[in-house]
Amino acid sequence: MSWNADEPFNELPLLPPSAEFETRAVLKAAIRARAALASMDEATKRMPNPMVLVNSLSLLEAQASSEIENIVTTTDELFRFAQEATDAASADTKETLRYRAALFGGMVAIRERPLSINTAIDVCSNIHRREMGVRKLPGTYIGNPKTRRAIYTPPSGEAVILDKLANWADFIHTKADLDPLVVMAVAHYQFEAIHPFTDGNGRTGRILNVLQLVSAELLREPILYLSRYIIQNKDEYYRLLLAVTAEAAWEEWILFVLRGIEETATRTLSKIDRIQELQRTIRAEIKEHTSAGSNSDLIEVLFENPYSRISNVIERCGVSRPTATGWLNSLVSAGALIDIKAGRERLFINHRFMQILSTDDPLPQVGEETLF
Repeated sequence: MSWNADEPFNELPLLPPSAEFETRAVLKAAIRARAALASMDEATKRMPNPMVLVNSLSLLEAQASSEIENIVTTTDELFRFAQEATDAASADTKETLRYRAALFGGMVAIRERPLSINTAIDVCSNIHRREMGVRKLPGTYIGNPKTRRAIYTPPSGEAVILDKLANWADFIHTKADLDPLVVMAVAHYQFEAIHPFTDGNGRTGRILNVLQLVSAELLREPILYLSRYIIQNKDEYYRLLLAVTAEAAWEEWILFVLRGIEETATRTLSKIDRIQELQRTIRAEIKEHTSAGSNSDLIEVLFENPYSRISNVIERCGVSRPTATGWLNSLVSAGALIDIKAGRERLFINHRFMQILSTDDPLPQVGEETLF
């Protein structure tokens, strides 16, 4: 196979790779990643309301995935406008929120039909809020924007791209005895190498990762997100993608992805434990400082929407505005929440929950035998 960074890679090999890729090291890493993923998924099942995680972690994934593409928004602004992206939200915040909408749209789609080329097109179209077909015109390349030097030129021509995508979709649903996490890692490289759209390939590919895990029944809810791991290892991520293209270096790439799954699942499991502990604390504070008593809907509001409005409490708890306002004011006075002005509204922030979400939990110390 010959490859030239300046020429369309129309000879991109079809899947599965001809080189050995399920090596002994890969299989051992896959076992560890599967165990971490299963522990996280089991902990999610034990949560009374998994939407606490789904709503918040999907926003942080949208933020991180968009940041990789230099679309930057603050956590404060993102959660502030999560329920309604008004004109006051920045363009980057609106675009980041579209990422989350595309993820949720993808979840609905795969419950109705298997993941396919159309799933990818729909996800990319939802990110951009316009119809995104595969590339038809030549000229797309990945390179240095200043020097305009190509680092990689993806396949060119609609028929070629559709052929590569059909093979990609077939591989995802392969009946071969392959670990689904390895399939995800290989498929992610292939999708990024095909680079089927004029824009949004990276974000679409990262959403497809999550959808694959849910489709493979390794996750019940979309809460395993690799974008923060990719940001922390961005140079390595791009180096390894290119190494597969140039050298068929599949093992190193797959180990990188599996390590990301294991680390992210382990950190998310730690977050779940800390969130449940905080829920117990805030439940006690609600009983002590408000008249809400056993109204469990109040605590659900505060965790499903870390930036809550009075109207959220009114609607969810079925109480009057004075009652909802009194509850929230009491929690602010007790230090359980903080409040800020947002136009003519007040936002009540579950600040301790936000701290848990935005802090990277340290990984537990492991013995040398478990390291790559």
